[in-house]
Amino acid sequence: MTVKGYSVTQIALHWGVAALIAGQYIFKDSIAGAWSKIRQGISYDFDPLILAHVVGGGLILALVVWRFALRLKRGAPPPPENEPGPLKTLSHLAHWAFYALIAAMSVTGLAAWFGDIVVAAQIHNVLKVALLALIVLHVLAVPFHRLVLKNNVMARMIRPAL
Repeated sequence: MTVKGYSVTQIALHWGVAALIAGQYIFKDSIAGAWSKIRQGISYDFDPLILAHVVGGGLILALVVWRFALRLKRGAPPPPENEPGPLKTLSHLAHWAFYALIAAMSVTGLAAWFGDIVVAAQIHNVLKVALLALIVLHVLAVPFHRLVLKNNVMARMIRPAL
């Protein structure tokens, strides 16, 4: 079955995860400072932003698993017809990379925090850069589709298919 567009749930999960990830990047200084103090054997004061980062990471993992399951069950709309073959392949790979990177970010962050696993924190920091690069590519694809390919692929993530 080929779907015409994304469902309301898929769209809500996309934007919800995007907002949570933005928050993780914007408000990361508190948990980074606490992690640094832990590594030095120094106690740190409670900060609600630390709790928000940890809970946010767990919530992101749950939502991305839900989104992944929906994509497997319901599918995704086909790429625009005027999209060249190599771009279709790149887009396909980028979307699956998002699921993998976001899940890996959550798992490594949780492992670092709750398991005190230094290598998990190091991987988390490397993945942070990779995810940011993928986000930039994803955002830049919107004007490229609109201005160069002359399609409105973004509309699929705004208006659900009926």
